Amino acid sequence: MSTRASEYKPLLFTTTMRNPARMKGLLNILSGYNNLILTNELTIQIMGEVISYGLYRPMSNTEIIINKWGGSKISENSQIGEQLLNDDEVNYLIQNNPQNHKEAGFEKGWPSRFATVFDFPKELGFVFYKINEPIEFSTLGLRLANSVSIEVQGNQILYSESNPEIEQQVFLHAMAKSQRNNPFVRVLNENVPLILLLEVIKKLDADPEYNGAGISMLELPLVIFWKDNNSEALYQRIKQIREEFGYSPSWEVIIEICVEEIMAGEFKKFEPKSIMIEYPDEFIRKMRLTGLISLRGGGRFIDINQNEIEKVNYVLANYSTYPKFSSEREYFNYMAEVDVNLITETTTTLPVEVNNALLEKWVGIYNWETIKIELEILAAKKTSKDGVLKYLTNPTRLEFLTSIAIKSKLPNVIVIPNYPCDDEGIPTSTAGGGKGDIECIEDNNGILVEVTMSEGRTQTIMEVWPITRHLEAFKSNFDNAMCYFVAPTIFTDSQRQIRFVKSEENQTIEPFTINLFITHLESANKLFINN
Repeated sequence: MSTRASEYKPLLFTTTMRNPARMKGLLNILSGYNNLILTNELTIQIMGEVISYGLYRPMSNTEIIINKWGGSKISENSQIGEQLLNDDEVNYLIQNNPQNHKEAGFEKGWPSRFATVFDFPKELGFVFYKINEPIEFSTLGLRLANSVSIEVQGNQILYSESNPEIEQQVFLHAMAKSQRNNPFVRVLNENVPLILLLEVIKKLDADPEYNGAGISMLELPLVIFWKDNNSEALYQRIKQIREEFGYSPSWEVIIEICVEEIMAGEFKKFEPKSIMIEYPDEFIRKMRLTGLISLRGGGRFIDINQNEIEKVNYVLANYSTYPKFSSEREYFNYMAEVDVNLITETTTTLPVEVNNALLEKWVGIYNWETIKIELEILAAKKTSKDGVLKYLTNPTRLEFLTSIAIKSKLPNVIVIPNYPCDDEGIPTSTAGGGKGDIECIEDNNGILVEVTMSEGRTQTIMEVWPITRHLEAFKSNFDNAMCYFVAPTIFTDSQRQIRFVKSEENQTIEPFTINLFITHLESANKLFINN
């Protein structure tokens, strides 16, 4: 069978997995088939299991199925369902959603859909597969797969992530190596996108004519369309644009440069929104997962995260030049080979005073009305349009907004969020396991604030007992300590457990829905509640 000739293309990592947070769950399920011989029949079985967990959601479904997924037809905002689908429901979805899709080496239909769902993890060196060959996970792939736990009690799906920093480590490793014209995608563009981005930002930041804010979102399409790894030429082109149009060139200017100048009119017509919004949005989500990128100016610029400058310098020193590969297997082995310097067990933490200063900065950026609206958006599980918040997963966004909300309404409270963050104070993931989400100090009283997007039985099973352990450890440092538990809704069984903890262990946990917590902060003079 003849293959299509390679051509220059703008960078789009994947259309199947816009939200990379879903990859952990998908790999966790696929890892159960590690070392099994992949057949077209097995691909359908695997996709059936992926569907049963709500990690892939066919469009033609039923109200009962949607409710089991948590009330959403898509899996971007909610990466896993709430209840496991039964065999009849899975068969219904497979039979009523025929996949008119064909990938090389796979039968048309669901086997080819399997290939598209897992092609990005394959390209990143996490799992290698071919029909009639064993499914083969790399060390990195298993590390990412095992960073989450997926269990089922009855038909209730219990999803937990005790080490969110692992995702950042693994994606930094992958993006430091990921080549545009690798054997899996066969485009003519010749660069490593992360390296090109970092080199251009460093040149812009070193230029005394500029304010050191990095590269603007409006300039980002040039990186995405760029044909080679000549960061000096790209820097000079951006410099020329700034001299002619400042920091606010029109869409038309950028689109003409991308399509007519960089691509020389050799590629298809692009939708303006794709060039200026959709491609950059997907690019930023992948780059931020490395932990090396900060958002500045309310999301109008992206820059190097100075908290991770040692990693930035290491990546540039070791991966600015790179070997080339002609076969998929050779390239996969290169991507899968572990660089221990990029896989560390520690994350950057900030001193308490720095954390509070960063929160105070965000209180100055987001007034109370904005904070309130954004929390209400989370409570309704809707999508934020804010230039910064839209790049944070819902659980991470809830920790960030709750920290800002407390600091906004009660400025004398010392607020210590435990999430890792960049040099702007924007979290890069949720707080790690073994400690509370947000620790607060007020008049020598300790207040632990635990937040979750979980609801229903999952909330009861996965949240209350860990919170009890966190509070027990936390209260040892204070004469008086209590905890707030904040979620979109508070399940009845969670309330019952909380009352039990109060009566049996004398631990005070105050449950609040997100909306009630907003109201509470609006009227409270103190964060600590005396009982």
